[in-house]
Amino acid sequence: MHSLLDDYAHGNALRETNARLKLIFGLGAILLCVSSPTPIAPLFVAITMSLATLMLAKIPGRVYFRLLLVPLSFALLSAAVVAFMHGSGQTLFSVQLFGFDLGIREEGANLASLLIARTFGGMCSLFFIALTTPMIEIFATLQSLRIPQSVIELSMMIYRYIFVFLDQAAMIHSAQVMRLGDAGTKNSLTSFAMLSSVLFLRSWEQGERLIVAMDSRCYDGKLDLMEQTDGAKPRAILAVAIYLAAATAIAVLTRGVQLL
Repeated sequence: MHSLLDDYAHGNALRETNARLKLIFGLGAILLCVSSPTPIAPLFVAITMSLATLMLAKIPGRVYFRLLLVPLSFALLSAAVVAFMHGSGQTLFSVQLFGFDLGIREEGANLASLLIARTFGGMCSLFFIALTTPMIEIFATLQSLRIPQSVIELSMMIYRYIFVFLDQAAMIHSAQVMRLGDAGTKNSLTSFAMLSSVLFLRSWEQGERLIVAMDSRCYDGKLDLMEQTDGAKPRAILAVAIYLAAATAIAVLTRGVQLL
């Protein structure tokens, strides 16, 4: 996943667009999604962000929709629980399970649709940022916004070593599977315990190697980041402002609209 996101972030058609403008575009859309009282504005954001990612950034559709499958699956499961366990009003669907009468009511269905729309819109906006802006530019932009240096450096190291440790865990798990370490429940639990302990030791060793490597390069407590010097074009700024204003207007004008 680390290689996939970084490859497309460095090679997409919006690579040269100002990173700060892309962050404002994506984060503004995320804020609109989570604050919208109805699912109409988040759905508008999801559709337009997907079109921007596919048509403007030229990200392959197969890759993009594969990335969306994981958050959407969690959103659908959560929405199903909310729909059955929450709300009042007219019953839209009911079923008896183990002697219990489970049903979907109007309020629960509306809340579930809002949950799915917010998740879908927010994830489309987040993937727009991730697939069009390299992480090093995001960190440089945060530094220019006077975010504390310690927070930025910790974020950089966490981002980098999450994928390092995932690679290590995948290698250890593959070695265990080749030796039938997952044959049976007992062997699976033993293999998982061994994987966790070995991964902890590998993490400790990797941290010590990182300190030695940074000290050998005269690390003085500050990592220098180069921010993109080219400013945003006026047309791009105007387009982002019009889009955020239109999405805000949709959220305000549809605040009393319910799908059911």
